[in-house]
Amino acid sequence: MIKAVIVEDSRLARIEIKELLRAHSDVLLVGEADSADKALELIRLVKPDLVFLDIHLPGASGFEILERLEHLPAVIFTTAFEHYALQSYDYHAIDYLLKPIVPERLARAIRKACTHFGVNTTSPAGDDLQHRIFIKDQHKTWLVPLGNVRLFESKGNYVQVFFDDQNPLMLRSLQQLEDTLNPKQFMRINRQQIINLKHILKVGRTFGNRLKVTLSDGATTEVSRRQVAKFKERVELDKN
Repeated sequence: MIKAVIVEDSRLARIEIKELLRAHSDVLLVGEADSADKALELIRLVKPDLVFLDIHLPGASGFEILERLEHLPAVIFTTAFEHYALQSYDYHAIDYLLKPIVPERLARAIRKACTHFGVNTTSPAGDDLQHRIFIKDQHKTWLVPLGNVRLFESKGNYVQVFFDDQNPLMLRSLQQLEDTLNPKQFMRINRQQIINLKHILKVGRTFGNRLKVTLSDGATTEVSRRQVAKFKERVELDKN
């Protein structure tokens, strides 16, 4: 068992990491801190094996926290900034995760930690975690099987996720999301939308002869002209 703490100033980010860690029985969460001073106190008190460490924190950076410690724990950095990745190697980081954290990347990082500590992992494989998505809005969090998601729709800097009878917004671009989805199951049919191909109820034509898709909940949308050929190939439509 790996004892871990989370050091992160964002409450929602801490919630996200904790929710994702629930899938990993190899990791025992023993504390969390939202500032540099609290982090130093916590780490010295509980002596964790592993720290999930943000870099931008009130009071000091994640790197400065590590420099103040007498004994360095193993570290998985969690940050929204790519440009610190090279510097993280100076602190022998196990991994460097970019926010928003993708479940399969966290799973890979946990497997690295298990190898580092000589722990036989019982955590789900990355492929299993790829079948779920973590969603949080201002009031609630979900860990949703991707098979339940019918549609992702761009809403400015957010993506609206349609699953079951829910449609929360998540802070992520459609392009970021598309890069993490299984292309055999999901397809971007226009600039604004990604659909789950398994939720297609029927395909028809609009009065303007555009391809119209009806999803399993009865909602309809259209395939852009640029995507028609690819869409037909994917759903094996009659080319005529």
